[in-house]
Amino acid sequence: MSTTLNFDADLASRVETVYATPDVAATRIAVFRAGAPRTGEKVLDVGCGPGYLTRELGLAVGPQGQATGVDISEPMLGLAKHRCAGLTQVRLESGDATKLPLEDSSIDLACGLQVYCYVKELDAALAELRRVLKPEGRAVILDTDASGFIWESRNPGRMRKFLTAFEAHAAWPDLPRTLPRRLKAAGLDVARCEAVPMVTLNYHPNTYAHGLARFIPQFVIKNAGIPGEEADAWLAEFDTLEQQSEFFFAVNRFVFTAVRSHRNLD
Repeated sequence: MSTTLNFDADLASRVETVYATPDVAATRIAVFRAGAPRTGEKVLDVGCGPGYLTRELGLAVGPQGQATGVDISEPMLGLAKHRCAGLTQVRLESGDATKLPLEDSSIDLACGLQVYCYVKELDAALAELRRVLKPEGRAVILDTDASGFIWESRNPGRMRKFLTAFEAHAAWPDLPRTLPRRLKAAGLDVARCEAVPMVTLNYHPNTYAHGLARFIPQFVIKNAGIPGEEADAWLAEFDTLEQQSEFFFAVNRFVFTAVRSHRNLD
């Protein structure tokens, strides 16, 4: 599988910090509730990252069930193993979304939180997701439309430049728009879609916006040729807005709940 992001130890640690914020925790809760894991089920967390959702799924299914977390990043799996220590029902595996280390029709519920937008071979990954689901098995996928970021700036031209350049960090930056038809083609029937908004008037380390704002400059400097001085000015503006009580950030994430179809795909 090819992906647009490579998580070394430093990036994995930074992602873990951002995922701990109340903003991201709220979206994780939305995925958990949409999936509605039950005691004794076998569940899967695709691209489990630092293991927050994997742990929550493991606690839900209990010792009678099993929660499997899969990730291509060894540093991420290391964080997940630490987070899920002591839960014998949790299994963590190295693997990718296009070749899951699971048997056919073995999973009751599979979740992918902000993962599939990075998978270049998306259709193959969705077909693989269907393969591991039991008949009537559920899939819950959360992703963000990158064009939907709303960020206050006194330099709107610069803001558009940065956000447009940042869209290249994902293989499918507009994934929510196309996901229904892609799921259908893969043999997964969409049962529900809901928006999960993130809105904040504050800019501090315990917000998603703060963590995202520190990732964007590094990406656009390296991949879009934006000068470091311009990136520094873009980032510094948020501190000014915060000090003047004028900061604003919002974005919608979208949660899709799908069920493995009985339709013949031939």
